[in-house]
Amino acid sequence: MAMLGILTAAAVFLQTVSAASLGVVTTEGGKVKGKSIYLGLIRRMDVFKGIPFADIPGRFEKPKPHPGWDGILKTTEYRPRCLQLNLIQTDTRGSEDCLYLNIWVPHGSSVSTNLPVMVWIYGGGFLIGGSMGANFLDNYLYSGQEIADRGNVIVVTLGYRVGALGFLSTGDSDLPGNYGLWDQQAAIAWVHRNIKAFGGDPNNITLFGESAGGASVSFQTLTPHNKGLIKRAISQSGVGLCPWAINKNPRKFAEEVALKVNCPTNEKMAACLKMTDPEVLTMAGSLSMTSSPDSPLVYNLVLSPVVDGDFFPDEPGNLFHNAAEIDFIAGVNDMDGHLFTGLDVPSVNSHLVDTSIEDVKRLLGALTQEKGSLGLDNAYSTYSLDWGSSPSRETIKKTVVAIETDYIFLIPTQAALYLHSDHATTGRTYSYIFSEPNRMGGLIMPYPGWMGADHADDLQYVFGKPFTTPLGYWPRHRNLSRYIIAYWTNFAKTGDPNKGDMKVPATWPEFTSTGHQYLELHSKMDKNYVGQKLRMRFVHFWTSVLPNLPTIFSE
Repeated sequence: MAMLGILTAAAVFLQTVSAASLGVVTTEGGKVKGKSIYLGLIRRMDVFKGIPFADIPGRFEKPKPHPGWDGILKTTEYRPRCLQLNLIQTDTRGSEDCLYLNIWVPHGSSVSTNLPVMVWIYGGGFLIGGSMGANFLDNYLYSGQEIADRGNVIVVTLGYRVGALGFLSTGDSDLPGNYGLWDQQAAIAWVHRNIKAFGGDPNNITLFGESAGGASVSFQTLTPHNKGLIKRAISQSGVGLCPWAINKNPRKFAEEVALKVNCPTNEKMAACLKMTDPEVLTMAGSLSMTSSPDSPLVYNLVLSPVVDGDFFPDEPGNLFHNAAEIDFIAGVNDMDGHLFTGLDVPSVNSHLVDTSIEDVKRLLGALTQEKGSLGLDNAYSTYSLDWGSSPSRETIKKTVVAIETDYIFLIPTQAALYLHSDHATTGRTYSYIFSEPNRMGGLIMPYPGWMGADHADDLQYVFGKPFTTPLGYWPRHRNLSRYIIAYWTNFAKTGDPNKGDMKVPATWPEFTSTGHQYLELHSKMDKNYVGQKLRMRFVHFWTSVLPNLPTIFSE
């Protein structure tokens, strides 16, 4: 009899546990049903893949509301990424029907309500990328499962147009550009309107993204079109002030694309481009990947957002008042520029070939070209100050990586942090540098033994890959992933990365324009990983010294 009682109690318990699922959810477009998965004895998660947040977009048009559907939409599979080039730019992949988002909702013993919401925007140079990220053995890079489960937050990932279809612009009202940014904005607004039905708090939305996604996050906080929709934001290795984030002369590239697809470059250009086959257009929007120290790759990233008078009523640097109430974290990887340097100055990755001082000067000359020889002399003395009379080959190689890391990522990120902190009313500001050495460092080419964290090295830890694929990582990598998920989700909950449900290894101080404090993210971190005045000499050079030199050449 006692046994029967125990079995009955167990059955009732399991029933209440398994009941912790949203089931069918009603959205503005209609009903959706995802998949419910077990995470442990009393943990469940609802996963929705492929919910439409807008209609199939018109060519070079802003996204439009989805017309809705009858019955229950089964949302259990990722939808195709937006039409784009493949990685080696030899073909296209994806679809024009691509404005979908994915949602992960964790539950304990009862269905979750009022959870903080984290919305991920992927990177890829505004040229490639998808809401699910790279996939290896059905393990998608941007699966929100680990963050949602460990941090007890809702995670949303979204699709947006990239390449020519997302960012081609004639620089006027014919093809104003920024279609990919409007897609992101439509998804953010959809989340704000619908996330309550999924157990989320519409008044606590945190955007986070990396590279072009980090710049996009920054842009979404600066545009007036998101007033009141975003509570917090995290920009990883990319902000709106990066030199590649805004194209100052979009017309030039639009004309190149037009000529490739046999369109005129006169007033009929936009109409002709709209009629062109989308795959042909996408192929025509491929970028030149050839580079040298005199012509660095960063200058080839021309399919990017533009100041259009609508999404951006002004230059991004003049729009920080729109982010005054938004809490903001921004940071970079300590060797973020390595990916670019390896293409511009291939000798940095060679164990056999020295990188010449001449190459250092050629690269600095290209990055300071509008200031002529005075710009180059000042830049060279800034970067060679600590070399001594005979710098080692490693010192020179690391300096070249530092130059591109500074110019492409670190300096603009610091500038954005200063602007955010100066304009903030209630918004808090936090700065970090991620320094966990690349896992391939010294093991395989092109990773030298002195490698720090390369571009995108942070992503695996943010998305909890050391837990999903434990055999590929050491215990220290799981520690680092635990730390980052704790800081990121605490921040999403409270606006303070130190306060929330998760313990952190070091107290992360706020960034102010007087204290300039930052946190170094690393697997062995403790309170000694708090620093001040990150690369101040170089920040001073790029933001104060160089701009005040006379301009010799202009575009």
